[in-house]
Amino acid sequence: MTNYMYDATFEGFLCCVHAHYYLGKASNILPSTRCEQISFLDSVEIKTDPEKSEAVYRAIRDKISLYDLRRVYRVFLAEAEQKEMQLLDYIRLGFIKGKSVSSYHGHPIVRNAELLEKKVTQEVCRLKGLVRFSVMEGGILYAKSEPDNDILELLANHFADRYRNDPFIIHDLRREKALVARGGHWYISAFQESTEQRYDAGEIAYRRLWKEYFENIAIKERTNPRCQRMFMPMRYRKHLTEI
Repeated sequence: MTNYMYDATFEGFLCCVHAHYYLGKASNILPSTRCEQISFLDSVEIKTDPEKSEAVYRAIRDKISLYDLRRVYRVFLAEAEQKEMQLLDYIRLGFIKGKSVSSYHGHPIVRNAELLEKKVTQEVCRLKGLVRFSVMEGGILYAKSEPDNDILELLANHFADRYRNDPFIIHDLRREKALVARGGHWYISAFQESTEQRYDAGEIAYRRLWKEYFENIAIKERTNPRCQRMFMPMRYRKHLTEI
């Protein structure tokens, strides 16, 4: 049994799956940024190899299903302890059960994968409605966000299509990276917040008007804080312009 370290990319994780089958069974899989959690002498660093990652990618797609390949990727984007080992267990079970693996809802391995996938997909759905853009100098739309999970890529097509004619940036403050898009095309890049960023001249006025509208349109007698927290959790509110 071996502890495997990898570069925290999906391709690197797939290479660890390859190593599990061809080098030795994995006792743990951890990104190298967390290697302090395991003994250096008992660990093996797995280099990301495009050929090996592609082989595992095809094996999951062809021997299990495209649906499960997508599930594996969404679970990988979740912020969760031991997600790599949970995914390895799911992939191993999938190679045994084939495309029917996702129907084993009562199996603990499948159930764990379903719960992590649900965390990711629910947050994607929420942020599609909760991301707030501000117009910066130069006309670029900029939004701050601190999602629980690493979901910028899953938001990309939605916002790139919606703002096809407007360049925009969605900044994941927690992970210091951003979704950058223009003309329907997008990419994800490392990104740090700049103290030199300034709002467009009309942005401040529109923010004030939006807050006044938000306060005056509400029917105070029907305010339901519990319902608001369900649909707009507190952890997202600091980046909303209307509050």
